[in-house]
Amino acid sequence: MVSGAGPIGLGTMQFAHIARAKVIAVDVNDRRLQFCKERLNIDYIINAAKEDAVNAIHAITNGDMATVVIDATGKLQAINNGINYLAHGGRYILVGLQKQSFSFSHPEFHKREATLMSSRNATRADFEHVINCIKNKSVNPLNYITHRVAFKDVKDNFTSWLNLENGVIKAMISMD
Repeated sequence: MVSGAGPIGLGTMQFAHIARAKVIAVDVNDRRLQFCKERLNIDYIINAAKEDAVNAIHAITNGDMATVVIDATGKLQAINNGINYLAHGGRYILVGLQKQSFSFSHPEFHKREATLMSSRNATRADFEHVINCIKNKSVNPLNYITHRVAFKDVKDNFTSWLNLENGVIKAMISMD
């Protein structure tokens, strides 16, 4: 399960999908979740603002919950809630960066016999894997480009890219 369908979460989902994982995308933005389904072929999408994510994951996993939970939001509330989606013996991986302290119930974490991990940097082998996936066409970088603009028009468009309702994943700036 990946929480957060921004660019980092989308990349994480795609590589989990390539590794043959059944991926559950959790976000609060319907457009981003549709992007997951339509462009990345993600197996399951959950809008946590509209449905109970714990119950939805419980149903998808037949009560087992997610064996891996990845937070790609960097949002404190999402990080604190992530433990609730985790299966017994699962791994909780923090990818999104958060500047505040996070906390969750130690008994809840302990009873799951879970592992807490974080990821920040990639190795040369990681980069080579990404390049190979692009070369063998299992990753199409063009899928992530949702907006295109000429350099001369950046000033007029930049602020709109910050509004999630505009559906921006990645904006491509050309020198035209």
